[in-house]
Amino acid sequence: MAEENKENTIPAHNASSIAGAGGKNKKVETYAEDIAKAIEDDKGGLIRKIIHLEEEHEIEKKSVSPEAKRNKIFVSAGVLLVLTTSALLFYLFLKDDINTVEIEKQFTPLIFYNRSDFIEVSGFNKEKMAQATLSAVLNTKVKTGGVEGMYLLENKKVVGFKRFIELIKGSFVSRNPLDNSSFVEDHFLVGVVNSKTQPDVSRGGDFFILLKVRSFTDVFDSMRAWENKMFLDLHEFFGVALSSETEYLLTKDFENGVVENKNARVLYNKDQEVVVMYIFADDNSIIITNTSAAAQEIILRLASNQVEK
Repeated sequence: MAEENKENTIPAHNASSIAGAGGKNKKVETYAEDIAKAIEDDKGGLIRKIIHLEEEHEIEKKSVSPEAKRNKIFVSAGVLLVLTTSALLFYLFLKDDINTVEIEKQFTPLIFYNRSDFIEVSGFNKEKMAQATLSAVLNTKVKTGGVEGMYLLENKKVVGFKRFIELIKGSFVSRNPLDNSSFVEDHFLVGVVNSKTQPDVSRGGDFFILLKVRSFTDVFDSMRAWENKMFLDLHEFFGVALSSETEYLLTKDFENGVVENKNARVLYNKDQEVVVMYIFADDNSIIITNTSAAAQEIILRLASNQVEK
C-alpha cells in the first residue's frame, strides 16, 4: 500500500515543474492573445490605409488611361455645347431686332402668258420705271393675240405690289386700318397684250396690271379711294403725258361701265375714249388697263386658266 501510494504520489518538485510548466504555457498563451489582439486592432487601420492607397492608385490609373481622357473630352465637349446652346437661346429670346428671313413662296404665274420679260429698275424713279416698262410694251415680241408677262426687279428681286406703290410714290392703301391685314396680294403681274389691232403709241398700247385681291367687297372701298390719284400714279405707264391738254384728267371722275359683262370703273377723256379703267374680272381679280382688247384677253385667261401645249 505504501508503495502503491508512493507510486501514485507525484513528487513535489515534479508537481512544481508541472505547475511551473502550466504557468509558463498560460503566460505564452496570454502574450500570444495580446499580440493577436494588438495586431487585430491595428489591422483595421492598416486595412483602411491599404484600401485608401489602393483607391488613390486606381484613381491615378484611371486619370492617365486613354479611355479616361476620351471621357473627359466628351464631357467637356458636351458641357461646352450645352452652354453654347443655352447662350444662343437666351440671346434669341432677348434680342428684339433679330433679322428674320422669310421663306419665299413657290412662284406661280397668275395667268398663262406666252412669254415673260424681266425689267431691272434698281435706283429708278417713277419716270424711269415707266419709260423702261413702256419701252418693253411697245417693243414686245409676243405673237398677235399673245400675252407677255413682265416682272420688275430691284437688285434681282421681283418687286411686289406694295413695293411697286412705294417706288412710284402711289397713294393706294391696300391694308385694313383695323387689323392691318392686306386686301391685295403682293404677287401681281404687269404685262402687255398684243391685240390684233396696232396699239396707239400715244396711249402706251395694251398695257395691263393684274391684281389678286382678298375679295371684291374687301377691296372695293380702297379702289374707289384710289380713283382720285390713279391717273396721276399710272399715266406714264400708259404713255399719257401731263400737259395743259390732259391735266383735267387729274380731277375728272371715273364712271361706271361694263367690260366683257364685268363691272368696271372707267376714266374717259373728252372724246369718250378710255384713258384708264379697272375691271372686277372675278371676285378675286382686278385688271387695270386702257383697252377693251387687253381686258378681254386677260378675262378669258383667268376664266380658263389654260396652259398652252
